[in-house]
Formats: sequence, structure tokens, C-alpha cells
Amino acid sequence: MDWDWGYVADITPRLLDGFRLTLIATALIFALSAALGLVIAILRRSSVKAVAYPTYGVAEFIRRTPELVQLYFVFYVLPQYQITLGALTAGVIALGIHYSTYAAEIYRGGIEAVPRGQWDASTSLALPPRRVWTKIILPQAFPRFLPALGSLLILQFKQTALLAAITVQELLASAQQIGSETFDYVEPLIMAGFFYFVISYVASFGIRALERRVKPA
Repeated sequence: MDWDWGYVADITPRLLDGFRLTLIATALIFALSAALGLVIAILRRSSVKAVAYPTYGVAEFIRRTPELVQLYFVFYVLPQYQITLGALTAGVIALGIHYSTYAAEIYRGGIEAVPRGQWDASTSLALPPRRVWTKIILPQAFPRFLPALGSLLILQFKQTALLAAITVQELLASAQQIGSETFDYVEPLIMAGFFYFVISYVASFGIRALERRVKPA
């Protein structure tokens, strides 16, 4: 089948609309997963077992079940319990919670890499927990987990394609819809794949540059 550049020119605006929604979804998913992941990481380190153990168990369950199942559950099952969410909102919540468990592991690794002496010094000075975390531990852990969070962001960008399964008109869904209307899927899907590739490839260079620039103390 010949490649039709005229067809590509006609469909590109619609693909760009889907691409913009993909970027918005990625940003929202990353923000939710990064914030919630930090909460999970801190709760897992709690000295109160009634807090640490359930947090660990729930996080493990979420991380070890498929994202698509969780998407379907939030979008299709919750309405049966009078919790109805828009497609994008449901997708952001489901994927944000799912990837927060991965972010929590990234945070955990960075936190545990902070020298034990920093914790001991904080304890000996009787500093309040909030100050220990915000002024001592997290500033030192940040350079250690920042590159990994960047890699997680790239993964989330690609995984937004799953949102097509719950009717979000992101990039893949736009390509599929165009193909179903014209009965020509070649150009739409290849162009969608091209968008995913270019952004992921360029972002990977940014992550590598970040790894070289941000060095743990």
C-alpha cells in the first residue's frame, strides 16, 4: 500500500488534538503518582505497624495487578456504586494510583540511600519529624530518585494509550477513530507511533542529561 502524504496532512490536526490530550493526561497522572507515591513511601517507613503493614499490602496489590483491570474497575464498576467519573478523570485516578506504587519504590530507594548518620544526627538533635523529612532527608534523597522519576514519566506517557480502552480520545484513540472512518489504518497508526517514539526518544536524552547533571551528595 502506497503512503499517502495528502491523507497524512488531512489527519494530522486530529492526531495533534489527541496528542495534546495525551500530554495533559501524562502531566496529571505524573503529578498524582509522584505526590501519592511520596505519601506511600513515608507511611511504609512508619514505626506504627498498623500503618506500615496495610500500606505495604495495598501497594503490593495495586502494583501486581494489571493497569487495564484497574482502569475498567474505576470506569465501569464504580458507577454501579453511585461513583461516576468522566473518562479522563477515571483514567488519571486509576493510572495515577497504579504508578504511585512504583514512585513509592523509587522514593524508598532514594531515602534508604541517605547515610544512616543523617538519621542518627536528626534523632540526637530531637528535631521534629516534619523538619527531618523536609530539611534533611528529602533534599539529600532528591538527586538519587529524580532520574528514575524521569524514566517513570516516560513510561506513563506511553501507557496513556491504555486510556483509549475507556473512551478517552487521546492519541491512539484518535488514530483508531480516523482509521475506522476512512478504513485506512496504516497512516494514522504509524503517525501515532511516530509521535510516541519522538517524544520518548527526546525525553530519554533529557533524562540522561539530568543523570549527569544531578549527582548525589
